[in-house]
Amino acid sequence: MLGRVAPDRLELTEAHRFPNVPVRLPDGLHWDVLRLYRDLLDGLAAARRACDGELRSVGIDSWAVDYGLLDAAGTLVSNPYHYRDSRTDGVAAEVHERIDPAQLYATTGLQFLPFTTIYQLAAESPVRLRHAEHLALLPDLFTYWLTGELGTERTNASTTGLFDARRGTWADELVRQAGLSRDLFGELRRPGDVVGPLLPEVRAETGVASSMVATAVGSHDTASAVVGVPAADERFAYVSCGTWSLVGVELDGPVLTAASREANFTNEGGVDGTVRYLRNVMGLWLLAESVAEWERAGLTSDLPTLLAMASDVGPGGPVFDPDDPAFIPPGDMTGRIADACRRAGQPVPEGQARTVRCILDSLADAYARTVRDAVALSGHEVDVVHLVGGGAQNELLCRLTADACGLPVVAGPVEATALGNVLVQARAHGAVTGDLWTMRALIRATHPVRRYEPRPRTSTDR
Repeated sequence: MLGRVAPDRLELTEAHRFPNVPVRLPDGLHWDVLRLYRDLLDGLAAARRACDGELRSVGIDSWAVDYGLLDAAGTLVSNPYHYRDSRTDGVAAEVHERIDPAQLYATTGLQFLPFTTIYQLAAESPVRLRHAEHLALLPDLFTYWLTGELGTERTNASTTGLFDARRGTWADELVRQAGLSRDLFGELRRPGDVVGPLLPEVRAETGVASSMVATAVGSHDTASAVVGVPAADERFAYVSCGTWSLVGVELDGPVLTAASREANFTNEGGVDGTVRYLRNVMGLWLLAESVAEWERAGLTSDLPTLLAMASDVGPGGPVFDPDDPAFIPPGDMTGRIADACRRAGQPVPEGQARTVRCILDSLADAYARTVRDAVALSGHEVDVVHLVGGGAQNELLCRLTADACGLPVVAGPVEATALGNVLVQARAHGAVTGDLWTMRALIRATHPVRRYEPRPRTSTDR
């Protein structure tokens, strides 16, 4: 994405879109990081051609928890694993025998997810770890390949299960208890820190100017997405809705209570020292996998058609818990949804339209529960729910979320993550000034949103 930013201007242009397809090898599911890096370079070249001046900066955000291991020469030890790989099955229980889960939460403030970095590292091959000198979370790995500079951006570090939520540093004692070398974990960067110029070979391949630099942003994509929430004041909740849905509130400090741990809420770092107090909800992965399954079977797979069909299905249908770990792996999604409905004592949705409606009803209910829990656990009251990311285009999901929450839902922008990324870069280089609220005001002034008011509940609603 190419961003053009000034005090009264905020524009995004798509320069290069490409698929991100994992690869299954005999030893498990991996990310094709070399292909992704190739597309990253192609994207830089395309942005340079589309730019009406010189590109000043590049910032990279991505999903959390996954990493590459580098040897003493800075060479990738092997292809990074995909967090949906089954190698972490049962590993958390082994880690918890060495480290009390209550201690983990009191230090890191992270919700339990079986693929968090600390559990992935516990599942690592001892041979790979012996060869590893550095751990690079994926946005930091790509930044390293662009600049030759190693480091770890704080918002993504906060998702590893090895970061101290109060102190804002690596949790050295947890690293030791996990049996890991502290030397694996690099110096921490803040969003807005300039990493350095691009390497000569990168400039030669992409045609960018020697003055161009890489700048750290909220490299966990949700951290950038929350910057891109066009809220007018602090009384808001957010749903960053894509493959995953991240649902929560923005706070000044972490909530590390036993009740918060039992509710499985997470405290992740945000831009400008904020805390993203949230819970992961499975997200549109459920719908995307179902659509892919129908496409393979030769059934209707056009999403607008499926959503229109689902809109005609009345309320009061079956719902399931979208956060069930059974939904993490790929494949046979509709079969697992049917099983989840049976286990919940709900009727099984018959046909594509009812299955889509069941997915969206279940997500909306999960969003509403999570917003209510976030308010109760943090004491942070909200008047509106901002739904950003790809899900903001799903009118049915937005309407159902407003109804389930009993609050207005403001949908958009779709590209909140890219906007937050670009704004942090722009502020670092003087194109804009001010705090998060100043940046959010610029988004409101330049990007339209759609508001959905909650409808009165009827006797057929849950």
